[in-house]
Amino acid sequence: MSSPTDARPSRLDPAGARRPATGAGWRATRLNHPNPLWGSNGIAFGPDGRLHVAQFLAGRISAVDPATGDVETVVGPGDPVEAPDDLAFGADGAMYIADLTPGRVWRRTPAGEYHLVTADIAQPNGITCVGDRLFVNEMRSAGRLFELFPDGRDPVVLADDLAWGNAMQRGPDGWLYYPHMMTGQVWRVHPDGGPPELFADAVDEPVAVRFDRGGALVVLSRGPAGLLTRIDRDSGRRTVLATGVTGLDNAAFDAENRMLVSSYASGGITEVHPDGRTRDLVPRGLNGPFGITVDLGGRVHVADHFSLTSTPAPGEATTQPPWPDAALTRRLIIFAHGVAAADGLLHLTTRRGEVHTHDPAGDTTRVRVTGLRDPVGIAVAPDGALLVAEAGAGRVLRVDAADDAVTVLAAGLPHPVDVALDGAGRVHVTDDELGAVLRLDDEGAGPGTTVADGLGAPQGLVVDGDELFTVETARRRLLAISLPTGERRVVAADLPVGRPAAAGRAAPKDPPGVAAPPPPFAGLALAPDGALLLSANGEGTVLRLDRPARPDGRAGGGAAPNE
Repeated sequence: MSSPTDARPSRLDPAGARRPATGAGWRATRLNHPNPLWGSNGIAFGPDGRLHVAQFLAGRISAVDPATGDVETVVGPGDPVEAPDDLAFGADGAMYIADLTPGRVWRRTPAGEYHLVTADIAQPNGITCVGDRLFVNEMRSAGRLFELFPDGRDPVVLADDLAWGNAMQRGPDGWLYYPHMMTGQVWRVHPDGGPPELFADAVDEPVAVRFDRGGALVVLSRGPAGLLTRIDRDSGRRTVLATGVTGLDNAAFDAENRMLVSSYASGGITEVHPDGRTRDLVPRGLNGPFGITVDLGGRVHVADHFSLTSTPAPGEATTQPPWPDAALTRRLIIFAHGVAAADGLLHLTTRRGEVHTHDPAGDTTRVRVTGLRDPVGIAVAPDGALLVAEAGAGRVLRVDAADDAVTVLAAGLPHPVDVALDGAGRVHVTDDELGAVLRLDDEGAGPGTTVADGLGAPQGLVVDGDELFTVETARRRLLAISLPTGERRVVAADLPVGRPAAAGRAAPKDPPGVAAPPPPFAGLALAPDGALLLSANGEGTVLRLDRPARPDGRAGGGAAPNE
């Protein structure tokens, strides 16, 4: 039976946390809580007193009741905004939105009407209003800071050569303060013009500049420790506070001067007390998850776009699943999409077109391959070579363990997304556009042999003995396929996979240096005890699927924790 905290709404089931239906002998268990507010970025209080949250990854804007934490979508799939990253409210109550990847700035009236302010800014991000005046900066190298005019007048450039701008605000002295994320600096410029001034240097990864109700300057860090740096504007004296909120993005102060912060790495909204204590207003969780793997110690690792996130290993935690966010370990590995564990190492693909190998023990990462086109699923061969589904190029690759030499195993596929090996070492691949699972029998022999076709966008893939498991994302179910006979059976249905925010909307294209919101990837992994682990990216959880007995007679995943 679900506990009250486990009944959080999922993204595909707003009314509650409905469980998937499972086949005979299988049981589904969440390893973490659903995440109702994933990818939280710019935040600002609206005229209605609610905290409005721009969600770049979700393509939506939500409103949070500051008393209860209840979340309501106010800008969603039916609206013209694609990838909101920051927002601000004007004196008349209108909401101004920085739509990052399409390069647009919108004005949304209190009645919900949209007006395009401009489509001529590259990667608009930081946005703020000073009375009825509107200011926006660009998140890119050699970026600019503008005053924009909703009445159609030409923009005015107030500052240029920004090293990736972001959240900014006017200070008590009337100047606009803004960060240079890539140089660790805070700058300021007067809204009425004049040369910009360097205000603070050597600030830890500044992502947002905010002033509390008393006029104190607070700079947020986007790094793993969640640092807040308070800088006295007169003396320059600094105090640094570690919040533990990995990947801070933005902050807002309510009428009582409570500080609320957002996290691009884990979503949610967190209250930060002056002494560093934190309290979740909206709990954090997973942005995806996407690729998934499990190591021999039973620790589950997921590629979560902005981070590599891991659950506790069995016996490490004092409570049963579903784990709270505080039990998850996050390493900021940007644009992580696929992951595989072997021999104490974690191998990842990224949306930057790279293959990485991460050593958790030493917390070091090295780049193995660059220049790929949207690599997704990854697996490790018995000889240590990496197998990669390069979806954007329609290829399956082998990366040699010794010298990282890349060999093409298959080409000409529509969209290969995941790879797995059977007991004989043969490579299998899912293609969600072809709707099939293929086996690659001979290197360089073409697209391979069809194992199963007519599938509904298969993605995550596992081969276990003489059975193959794949996630049919279009039909939201987990399918088992007998390799000897081709017989199919449904293991679980009504799975929370897929991203509802993308419905009816083409994915925005990646601008230079910034990956657009990632395409859905429902990864699948086999645990050492025989359970299956599924990336339930429709609600932000990892699902564990247990069976009482495996087809070969061995124990099949053990008992799931009581819920």
